[in-house]
Amino acid sequence: MAYRVISREAQGLRGGSRLFGTSGIRGVVGKDLTLDLCYEIGKALGTSLAAQSKICLATDARQSRELVKEAITSGLLSTGINIADLGMLPTPALALVTREMGFASGVMLTASHNPPEYNGIKLFNKSTIGYSETQELEIEKLYFARKFRQGKGTLEQIHNVRQKYASLIKGKLPSSRINRKLRLVIDPGNGAASGFASYIFAQMKLNVIPVNDEPDGHFPGRNSEPKEETLQGTVDFLRENDADLAICFDGDADRVVFCDKEGFLGFNEMIAFISRLMVKKTGKKRVATTVETGRFLDLALEDLSVDVIRGKVGDVSVAYLTQEFEATLGVEGVGVYIFPELGYYPDSIFAALILLSHLSYPGQLREFFQSLPPMSFKKMKVSCTNALKKAIMAQLKESIHFLGSAEINTIDGLRIEFSDSWMLIRPSGTEPVIRVIAESTSRARADELIEKGTELVQNFVEANL
Repeated sequence: MAYRVISREAQGLRGGSRLFGTSGIRGVVGKDLTLDLCYEIGKALGTSLAAQSKICLATDARQSRELVKEAITSGLLSTGINIADLGMLPTPALALVTREMGFASGVMLTASHNPPEYNGIKLFNKSTIGYSETQELEIEKLYFARKFRQGKGTLEQIHNVRQKYASLIKGKLPSSRINRKLRLVIDPGNGAASGFASYIFAQMKLNVIPVNDEPDGHFPGRNSEPKEETLQGTVDFLRENDADLAICFDGDADRVVFCDKEGFLGFNEMIAFISRLMVKKTGKKRVATTVETGRFLDLALEDLSVDVIRGKVGDVSVAYLTQEFEATLGVEGVGVYIFPELGYYPDSIFAALILLSHLSYPGQLREFFQSLPPMSFKKMKVSCTNALKKAIMAQLKESIHFLGSAEINTIDGLRIEFSDSWMLIRPSGTEPVIRVIAESTSRARADELIEKGTELVQNFVEANL
């Protein structure tokens, strides 16, 4: 088994910029993400593009979507950029049609899995890959210098993008192999995939039972972040309807997770299963992921001699890593899947269809998980203002050696390796928190590491207040 961690320098992206975080620009609307900021980011983005470039723009379901859209659109138009407003779309659809409809850039207004009060700006190149650090820094330079081009752009509305997206992904699937006997709960969580994903699956002649399928930026059905703690209602609905599998999306549908009648199917478990499918399908022996991903992925691919390449957290980082190493797939444990055959962007809907094209019966998933050594994976987060993160991480780096590990990786936070376990402490790029993650062959050991790591971070946060 190969296990490599690639440095930020080797990836050539995702540095410490002042506006862009792990996944675009994101913040609480009216506080971190003001309308003035959105307007001037629009002007900076427009200035970075050739005059009269045509770009596309879409939003997720958040209540602030029209305000944010109006601000950034006004900025773009003032620099001579022509805009196609695609309306509300999942991020995968926006990214794919950016290339397929010939736009110079794609702008997605979303805060992904964050709470309702957040919104954000995520940028895609015409090739489908997210903006690189170099491109982000160029926009920041223009923004802070206030060097904006003057011009006059145009605005048009484009409808029926979901039909375009549906035809594109259907052409990439072995439709005859998709298991149409399964009863599927489709849960977009009232996000951007509401009415969209269920339409796609129905077009594939699948047996669909939708829930939380009306777009609502307050996310009344459940939390916009799909995970075990937020999906109990979905599992109950699945059981009540005697369904086989629930396919659950986050706020903009760049993530997907799965449940069955026994409950949540796990983060690391599902990326391991789908990664294995793609390795067998393509014959390529590399999978790209992040330092947050557990060793379960390595175990699942060990007999196939696959090289698991780990880099910085964030789907854009994973996309560039996947491209650089010509990996068969890029994954993040939270439910991100990047398929090079489609493009270098996360496509949750395609990931679910790939799974269904290889799933003979629902129990096949848990049977596979049980065939591997069990791993205990834990996550916690400690509140920490963005302003304090850098100082606290520097202090943690100086004191972390007391845990007794000889190997500490500093690619993205601090990943401390032990023979039977590991722990990661890293500042979030999307929230004012520091995350603590641990995995071990022993549940008690994982709990111990989480407790030690969380206590250590909390002590430093309190000492810096």
